Amino acid sequence: MTEIDLKSLISAVAHIAEKHHLEPEQVFQIAEEALAAAYKKEYGQVGMEVKAELDPETGEAHFWQTKEVVASPEEDDHHFPQQVIALEEAKKIDPQAKIGKTILLPLPEKTAFGRIASQTAKQVLLQRVKEAQREMIYEKYEKKEGEVISGIVQRAESNTIFFDLGDAVGILPAEEKMEGENYLPGRRFQLYLLSVDKTSRGPAIFLSRAYPKLVSRLFEAEVPELAEEQLTIKSIAREAGSHCKVAVVSNDPEVDPIGAMVGQRGTRILTVTNELNGEKIDIIKWAEEAEEYIINALAPARVAEAEISDQNKAIALVEPDQLSLAIGRKGQNVRLAAKLTGWKIDIQSTEPEEEAEKVPSPQPEKKEKTAAKPVKKKEVVKKEKKGVKKKTSKKSSKKTSKKSSA
Repeated sequence: MTEIDLKSLISAVAHIAEKHHLEPEQVFQIAEEALAAAYKKEYGQVGMEVKAELDPETGEAHFWQTKEVVASPEEDDHHFPQQVIALEEAKKIDPQAKIGKTILLPLPEKTAFGRIASQTAKQVLLQRVKEAQREMIYEKYEKKEGEVISGIVQRAESNTIFFDLGDAVGILPAEEKMEGENYLPGRRFQLYLLSVDKTSRGPAIFLSRAYPKLVSRLFEAEVPELAEEQLTIKSIAREAGSHCKVAVVSNDPEVDPIGAMVGQRGTRILTVTNELNGEKIDIIKWAEEAEEYIINALAPARVAEAEISDQNKAIALVEPDQLSLAIGRKGQNVRLAAKLTGWKIDIQSTEPEEEAEKVPSPQPEKKEKTAAKPVKKKEVVKKEKKGVKKKTSKKSSKKTSKKSSA
C-alpha cells in the first residue's frame, strides 16, 4: 500500500490545467474521478459506483457510493444489485427520495492504495485529461468554421498536407489545394476552415486553399468597408490558382465598390493576390439587371450588348477584336462569368456577316490527277539539244531536195 499525497495532487491540478490549456475546475473534477476509480479498484465490489470529492482547503478526500432509487431491486434487470436501492430504504436516508433519483451513501475514508489501484488512478487521470483536451480543441475550432486561420506546413503524406495550427493539426486534402502551389515544410499559409469532425484519434480539422470564400475572408481583412457593411460581396467565381471574379455592390452611394476593393494604388487587392500566390482577381460591379450584370462580368472584355434569349441563357455581343478576350484562354473568362452570374452565356460577334464573307466558300471536289514525274535540268538540256539537231537536219534535207530538183 502506498499513501497518496492529496495536497500534492491538488497542487498538481493547476500545473496540468496550464500545460494542457484546460480550466482548473475541469482538471479538479478529473482528479476526483481518478480517486474514485482507485477506491473502487482497491475497496469496491463488482458494479459498485463510487463518487469522490476533494477539499482544496484541507486536502481531504471524501467517498460515497451512488445508488439509483427503484421501486423493487428484485424486479430491476438494468442495473447491478450494488447500483440500486429500494424506495422504502431510500426514504429512510432521504425523506424526499423518489424513483429515479440518486442516493449517496457515505464510505470509509481511505488514502492508502495498492500498486494496481494507483496505476488505475494514473491511467484514468491521463485518459480524462486527453479526452478533455480533445473536446476543448473540437469546440474551439468548431466555432471557427468558415473563418481563415494561419498554419505552418508540417509534413506531406502522398497528396495530403498537414499543417501545424499551434494546439492542433490541420488537414489539407488534395482536392482543396491550389493549382501550382508548393507546400514546403515551415512555410506559413492562410487557410479556410471547412469543417471539424470527431474521430477516435481526436478532432479532424479540414482546411482549404481552393474554397471561394477564402477570397472573401481575405478581402474582409483588408477592406474595412466590408466590415462596416458599406460594401457587400454578392458572388464569387473561382478557379483556384489561376483566375477569380468577385462581384461587389455598394450600400453607400458615396463609396465606389471597385475602387474600395482595389485600394489606393492597388494595395488592397495586391495583398490578397500575393496571399493567393499571384492568382488573377477581377473585381466586378454587381447589377440588379441581368443584362448589365453579364456585361460587367465579362470584363476586361468590352461587351457591346447582352440579350436574354431563353430561360437561364444569354447572348453577349462583342466587337470582333474583343471576341478572344471575352472568351478567354481555354474559355476561362466566359466560364467564370457564367458561374458568377448564374447565366449560360453565348459569345457572338457584332459583325457575323463580314466574318462569313471572309471564310472561303467550299470548292467542289476535283478528281485527283496522277502527279507528273519531276524533270531534271540535265534531261531538259538534252531534249533541247536533240530538238536543235532535228531542226538542222530538216533544213539540210530541204536544201538537198532543192538542189536535186534544180
